[in-house]
Amino acid sequence: MERAGPLATTLRRDEEAVSEVLGVIMLLAMVMTIMSGVFVFLQPYLADFEDNANWKSAQGIAERLDDRLSVAAASPEGIGIRTTFAMQATSIRTLQFIEDWDLAADLSSGDAVTVDHRDEDSFTVTARNQTARSVTVLTPVGVETHALSASNASTLIEHNVGSEHWSVITVHDADGLPLHRAVSWAMSGLEVHTSLGTGEHRIAMSNHGRIERLGDDPWDLQHAPALSIDTLVNGELRLSLALRDVTTTGGIGGGRVPLEFVSLGAMELFSGEVWNLKFGMRNTVADSITPQIHEAWLMDYSLHRSSGTLDTFVGLAPHQRASGADGFTVATGGAPLYLEVDMSRVEVRP
Repeated sequence: MERAGPLATTLRRDEEAVSEVLGVIMLLAMVMTIMSGVFVFLQPYLADFEDNANWKSAQGIAERLDDRLSVAAASPEGIGIRTTFAMQATSIRTLQFIEDWDLAADLSSGDAVTVDHRDEDSFTVTARNQTARSVTVLTPVGVETHALSASNASTLIEHNVGSEHWSVITVHDADGLPLHRAVSWAMSGLEVHTSLGTGEHRIAMSNHGRIERLGDDPWDLQHAPALSIDTLVNGELRLSLALRDVTTTGGIGGGRVPLEFVSLGAMELFSGEVWNLKFGMRNTVADSITPQIHEAWLMDYSLHRSSGTLDTFVGLAPHQRASGADGFTVATGGAPLYLEVDMSRVEVRP
């Protein structure tokens, strides 16, 4: 039997080494192929996981914002709190004048007064029993008082304190007692904006209400602006409206943002018995939001209407058209109505 020479032995060892290297390379290639396949397979799930995490983060930021706004709104003027928001895919934006409110009611049973706004700088006053003698206009710009003559015709009032933000018009009698008050207020809010793989996620918050939109889906009402009707122990009714206006100074944006929530003081708009109440609101973020809010407010009314028991209904009701497009009032069943409306004002400072 011949013995292999040194050269043959060396060649055999080289072949074995090459085979081992090729085996390792093939193993690594197979592992990389499998890992790539697993990564491609898991990619949609990883993207969904990341979107879900960002969505939950946005919800948490919205909850924290609403909580800080509520705390500041309940604080005395000039008092506030400071909080830092750590945001990655989320940013906070300002929504300017997105909710318009109009409230009007007689403050005395002796006359029925109507105030019709023409524009920011003028309006008309009509007093059915001719008891109106003066009218005061209060806005962020200033305050003016105008005299009225005894007439049941409409009187045009032009003033120099017009504001697109808010106005409070109070009509008085000859003794200076308030007969009627009309309030117009354009409220602002905040939006939590998040970029997701499926599109933009937006949470708009204004006046204790919240609406939400994901991608190209329509806006959806999450919480309607808060109002409550209570029956007191003596049978009288009380409508309570807690309104909140948010203003900002400077941009907010995203990243690690320290924000200061400062109370600008609350304004008492109505407090006491009223007659001929009418109020309305309109949300301008999307056309579909206002009907959703009206539907939520008129749920009890609609149930009584469908069952034919409106003659015994007590609660929030449409002023004219059943949709609420002409405004709202309160069906009292003959009971006295008390109206409590407070406007909380909060400034958000970066």
